[in-house]
Amino acid sequence: MAGNPLTDPDWAATTTDQVVRLVDNVRSKTTKPAVMAARGVVFGLLAVFLGVFALVLLWIGLTRGLQAAIEPFSNQARAVYISYFIIGGVLCIVGLVLFKKRNAGSA
Repeated sequence: MAGNPLTDPDWAATTTDQVVRLVDNVRSKTTKPAVMAARGVVFGLLAVFLGVFALVLLWIGLTRGLQAAIEPFSNQARAVYISYFIIGGVLCIVGLVLFKKRNAGSA
């Protein structure tokens, strides 16, 4: 008899293989998608934080570079204000362009 554990010497190995297959099947359908989703959230948040950090550093460098470029033609305090006005003007123009494009697809 194949199902009798007293007469079948491979019964333990067969049963163990079936249990392992069942557990692997359940794990592949439940735990793997949850782990992949968690990894996506973690890596996505990490990318967002690093991107914002890099953008802030880039913005600070751009401001300081603009101040250093203006400073030979003016004093230091005036170069700071001029660089702020230039960057503020660029941001206003970008904001206006994006504001005009906000409903362009629905019209």
